[in-house]
Amino acid sequence: MRGFVRWAALCATAVLLVAGCGGGASGSGDNDRDNAGGSGRTATGGSADPTAALPASLTGQRLRWGACGATAEADAPGGEWRCATLKAPLDWSKPRGRTIDLALIRAGATGKKRIGSLLFNFGGPGGSGLSTMPWYATTVSALRERYDLVSWDPRGVGASEGVRCRGDRAIEAAEDIDVTPDTPAEEKAYFRDASDFGKGCAKATGELMAHVSTTDSARDMDLMRQVLGDTRTHYFGISYGTELGGVYAHLFPRRVGRLVLDAVVDPTADTVGHAKNQAMGFQRALDDYLESTGQDPVRGTRKIAALLERIDANPLPASSGRSLTQNLAYTGIVLPLYSPSEWPTLTSALRAAERGDGSELLELADSYNDRDTSGHYGTSTQAQRVISCLDDRQRPTADQVRGLLPEFEKVSPVFGAFLAWDAAGWCHDWPVAGQYDTPQVSAVGAAPILVVGNTGDPATPYEGARKMADELGEGVGVLLTWKGEGHGAYGSGSGCVDSAVNAYLIEGTVPKDGRVCS
Repeated sequence: MRGFVRWAALCATAVLLVAGCGGGASGSGDNDRDNAGGSGRTATGGSADPTAALPASLTGQRLRWGACGATAEADAPGGEWRCATLKAPLDWSKPRGRTIDLALIRAGATGKKRIGSLLFNFGGPGGSGLSTMPWYATTVSALRERYDLVSWDPRGVGASEGVRCRGDRAIEAAEDIDVTPDTPAEEKAYFRDASDFGKGCAKATGELMAHVSTTDSARDMDLMRQVLGDTRTHYFGISYGTELGGVYAHLFPRRVGRLVLDAVVDPTADTVGHAKNQAMGFQRALDDYLESTGQDPVRGTRKIAALLERIDANPLPASSGRSLTQNLAYTGIVLPLYSPSEWPTLTSALRAAERGDGSELLELADSYNDRDTSGHYGTSTQAQRVISCLDDRQRPTADQVRGLLPEFEKVSPVFGAFLAWDAAGWCHDWPVAGQYDTPQVSAVGAAPILVVGNTGDPATPYEGARKMADELGEGVGVLLTWKGEGHGAYGSGSGCVDSAVNAYLIEGTVPKDGRVCS
């Protein structure tokens, strides 16, 4: 995903909320691939056959679980975390070729009636499971009674041969780029920066850059299943993790165990469609925020849009000595929209900005961008860009964006222009071709998959949940709706949602399709 669906924001939201293994079965079991792609989309992106037998050097690995070290928050609530390294093929079309290391983290089940492993992906793409899983464990404590909680840094992320495309100084300099260019000179600078980023990725990442797709990670998941000793994959995907889960279900439908997809990405949306969906979702959340503070959404939106225009012309000073640019102001406004508990923070930051002080919005933007007080940036957003640009085949042009601007600005006077330009700039002049327009997630023959949609989700609008359930196939996708706010539903305060998800994962009880929790 591009734009605002980034791990940094999801991680911030999560923080606010918040034995040795024998070798698995060799080979890959049943002929599971579903080739009935009625929509004409493909998630394969290469020649690898997911049903081909894998070498015993991969499937027979014995993971050596030990101390996690500095790469994971091992002291976070939930405790007893152990880490290991899994070998996976760099190129899944050459499973006997060069391998890469994938970093895993696990806490064993606490109860006696263990079901198996429950894999978690927290979104991004680019989110670190090693960093996030221990903090999220308190939210899913009921699940740990029956499951080993397992997550990982997907290929290209964090401790799994993570990518870094540019250094801290270059990242900070790019924050001054006008992300809604108004002149030919600004437009030239915008696209030059995008091109430079891709070239930096190619230079720093090398061969790995072409092998970090969602499809590659889905195949990694099935290797994990085998090495962890599970006959079926049990999985909890959040945000981008729902796309990963859908792609896995398409590739390996008969290996699907109990899958939960929460904060669902629309699998039918292409690059422009995703940008428009996010413009709609964040504007909807902004309207809800404004109403909650007693403001008229139309007037409040106009006021914020005017503030952003002033910042575009004259960045605001901040107490740190840096300036709040329009780019950073967008980001600072977005972060609190991920969770209603942070709406008061947004109120304070906007009031300060209206007084000419950009400090609070800048602090929020830094949190979102994974920038620490020393000026060092994490790699999550860089990994997100590398992964999503390998996935996405579309490359919208500047001319196309200009034609889309009126439509986007109508959808969102605040976020529309930014997200329209982002659709063109994100993968501009990218060194590696994208794999598909939209992922294939049809999973005929799979066990029921629980799809959880939140009507007030800003980053992955609710409409995507229904489309995911439909695309998974009749009798497979089961939609559970929560009339709530924030990014994601499970663990967000709805006992109805939590009990339904727990019953599904623990007891195998599938809720009625279309159930609504208010």
